[in-house]
Amino acid sequence: MFGGTGFGSTGFEADWFGLLGRELLRERRAALIAEACAWSVGLSDRPHHLRLRGRLVSTGSTMGDRAATGQALSGEEDGRIELGDASPGSFQDALNAVDADGTVFADRFDREVVEPFVHETCLLAADRARRTRPGQWAELLDDLGEDPVDAEPADVVRAGEWEEPLRLEAEHLVLAALGRTPLLEVESEGLPLSLVRAAEAATRAAAAPAPVQPESDEGLAGALFLALAAVREAGLPSPVPPADARALVAALLGQGLEPEEVGGVLPHLPLAPGTADRVAALLT
Repeated sequence: MFGGTGFGSTGFEADWFGLLGRELLRERRAALIAEACAWSVGLSDRPHHLRLRGRLVSTGSTMGDRAATGQALSGEEDGRIELGDASPGSFQDALNAVDADGTVFADRFDREVVEPFVHETCLLAADRARRTRPGQWAELLDDLGEDPVDAEPADVVRAGEWEEPLRLEAEHLVLAALGRTPLLEVESEGLPLSLVRAAEAATRAAAAPAPVQPESDEGLAGALFLALAAVREAGLPSPVPPADARALVAALLGQGLEPEEVGGVLPHLPLAPGTADRVAALLT
């Protein structure tokens, strides 16, 4: 992404909906920026990789270490050309870097933040159009060949192809607000919402299928905050390998977490395969 033009493929008569979506996106700009900051939490703990002469290699440092010292996070052989003028250690520079499997972080950001946010915005625009512009909404459904009685907003949005140009707009808004900001500052800003998102995910997982008493968002958020601090202060590698499971348990318990709290935060910590099972065995 991060390039392109247009507002759908249904013609000028449907441009009003594309403009409505753009208007709503700008109204939700603060929420989009907050989600971007929350998504960035944890990037600084990831091992830093570069592609040198076609081969992906680890530099032996973390993204955060390089960002803190003003070193570039992205290389010349990977990333997107349009993101290549980023300031070293900035959020834009981090987006243009690659993870351990060679995926550009900007691709993950598109998939995990921009696409769902824009889809939700388009659905909100459809709801607003249906309530405030019933005549134009009916004409739009007719133009798209949708049944005015059974039409689902998601189907209308998909048929009109409004999401793609709105994604480009969303990306530009994020870069304008955060692109030159140091990665560590963006992470710090996003930590509170990141903890809330983690708590929400844990609550959803605990809610089905059997009725259980989920831990409160505030309780899990606090435990996760302490757990992340423990991992960071203990200097453990990220992701934590099974061989360091005992050191991880000691760090978590030393931070004041109860054994049952440790089990609740494990799914949200940067752990290598097998580490969580090893920690559970040690706790029992």
